[in-house]
Amino acid sequence: MNNKSVKIREFILKMLPEHSRDIVALTMAEFGITRQAVHLHINKEIESGNIVKIGETKTTRYFLIGGDKIEFSHKIKAGIEEDRVWSKYVKPMMLKYSDNIQRIIAYGFTEMYNNAIDHSGGTSIYTQIEVRDGNIEIIIMDNGIGIFKKIQESLKLDSIRESLLHLSKGKFTTDPKRHTGEGIFFTSRIFDQFSILSSDLYYSFTNQDWLLSGEKNENFGKGTLIKMVISINSAKTPKEIMDKYTDENFGFSKTIVAVALSADPNDPHVSRSQAKRLMMGLDKFKTIVLNFEGVSSVGQAFVDEIFRVFKNEHPAIEIQYINANNDVDIMIKIGTPKIQ
Repeated sequence: MNNKSVKIREFILKMLPEHSRDIVALTMAEFGITRQAVHLHINKEIESGNIVKIGETKTTRYFLIGGDKIEFSHKIKAGIEEDRVWSKYVKPMMLKYSDNIQRIIAYGFTEMYNNAIDHSGGTSIYTQIEVRDGNIEIIIMDNGIGIFKKIQESLKLDSIRESLLHLSKGKFTTDPKRHTGEGIFFTSRIFDQFSILSSDLYYSFTNQDWLLSGEKNENFGKGTLIKMVISINSAKTPKEIMDKYTDENFGFSKTIVAVALSADPNDPHVSRSQAKRLMMGLDKFKTIVLNFEGVSSVGQAFVDEIFRVFKNEHPAIEIQYINANNDVDIMIKIGTPKIQ
């Protein structure tokens, strides 16, 4: 390789992170060479495994293998597989990080990408991965029906907001023959930040709580946008998180449920119907932890349906509760049958 070729190669690799779209034009102007000549240099770097090409013709972009940013889109069609997408585009970026970070990213990316393939009902998936400010940020976005809308239709729910209640429990899926419904539950806990934007609703998972946020993206249309963030210095491991919710047989046996999601924000938690919706599907677990954060009061019927009726129907299931204020705590204790 002559001296000019070396300089062209170095220039391309140096400028590419900030010029993924216009690196060809930029190199042509810098060295006074033809487009064809630039493509020859870029193709050599692609063959050498230093650059990856995304898209075709006018949509073509180039990214450094193992760099700090990549964007790509795929059509949802037969043959698309999340593990192959991971291996080609994402894994090379993660090799410079610790083993636990690689396993966290591998788990979260493949779970959420597969969800978009199998559940979204859309035609395409867009992905953006960027390392900045000491964090790895992953966005996976599809143009399908929307995750909350699909759950609402599947369960025939009156309120789309209630979709998150059932999604957050774990073990819920609209396709039980092919999925366990555990992906979002564990992914939301493995990452430092996890959020979903869909159907004009934005939810984020922080500190064991699902929270409704006013944040919206005016440029986001239909479908679902998932964002996952993890510190590059995180000491978490997938096993550490999963062990908190699995039993001695490695079964997913424990869940934490945000009670506040079982009713609209201004509605009191008083009725048996609300309690039944809250407990729907929870018979799949051995331990249920009800998080009363954000619940100001509960009614006798609501408490009775959970702590007496449901418990009598499922005596082997342990029901715990946390973050109850004084009024809620008193009502639960009053309505809970005394242990004989």
